[in-house]
Amino acid sequence: MTLFQPRKRFGQHFLRERGVIERILHALNLQADDIVVEIGPGRGALTRGLVGRVAELHVVELDRDLVEFLRREFSPSQLTVHSADALRFDFRPLSHDQRRLRIIGNLPYNISTPLLFHLLDQVEVVQDMLFMLQKEVVERMAAGPGGKDYGRLSVMIQWRAQVEKLFNVPPGAFTPPPRVDSSVVRLVPHATPPVTVTDPGRFALTVQAAFAHRRKTLRNTLKGLVDESGFARAGIDPVRRAETLTLAEFARLACQVTG
Repeated sequence: MTLFQPRKRFGQHFLRERGVIERILHALNLQADDIVVEIGPGRGALTRGLVGRVAELHVVELDRDLVEFLRREFSPSQLTVHSADALRFDFRPLSHDQRRLRIIGNLPYNISTPLLFHLLDQVEVVQDMLFMLQKEVVERMAAGPGGKDYGRLSVMIQWRAQVEKLFNVPPGAFTPPPRVDSSVVRLVPHATPPVTVTDPGRFALTVQAAFAHRRKTLRNTLKGLVDESGFARAGIDPVRRAETLTLAEFARLACQVTG
C-alpha cells in the first residue's frame, strides 16, 4: 500500500488499530441490503472491512491524492468514490428504493460540528450514523441540562436524533496520534421528534442566541427575540440561564420569538 503523509489542513489522523476497527464493524451490525456511506475513508483501513458486505458502498473523500489511491485500490464494483467536500455534499441522491443511508466515518475534528449540522439537515434519508469524534464533542452531544457540557450542540442534536456513546479510543490508535482522546458515537434519527417544533429556523435561532453568552440570563441573551410576556406564556423564568433549559422548554420559548 502506498503510504500518504497525513495533511494538517485536512485534519487527517488515519485509524490504524485493528481492534478498534473490529469494534466499529461489530457495532454497525451490517445487513446485506444496506447502503453505506463512509466519510473520509483515508487509506481505507475501515473501508476494507465494509467491501463486499453491503449492497452499496460509497466513500466521500476530499484529498485528491487519496481519491486516486482509493480508485486504484478498489474497483467500481466494490465501491463508488466521490471526490467531494462532505460539508457541501448532497447525500440525498444516494438513498433509493426506500432504503435510507447508514453513514459512518472518522471525522476530521476541525469540521465535525458543522458536518453534523449539515448531515442533520438531510436526516430524512439517514437510517443511522456512527462516527469517531473528539471525546469532548461526544460528551457535549450526549449531555443533559444543568452540566457544563450541555449547550447548543446538545440541544440541536438531541432534537433530531438519539445519541448513544459506544466506547472511547486512545490517541495511539491513529497515525499521527491526535492530542485528544476520541469516542465512537451512534446517532439514530427520531422517527417522531421528542418535542414539537413548528418553526425549525426560529428554534435554531433561539438555541443559538440563548447559548451565545452562557453566564448571562435568558432575559439578556434573548433580548429582542422574546419579551417579558413571551417568557410568561412559555412558563419560563427569564432569570434562568440557557444551560438549565430542557429540550421541551426551548421548543416553548421558540414559539414566543417575535419578528
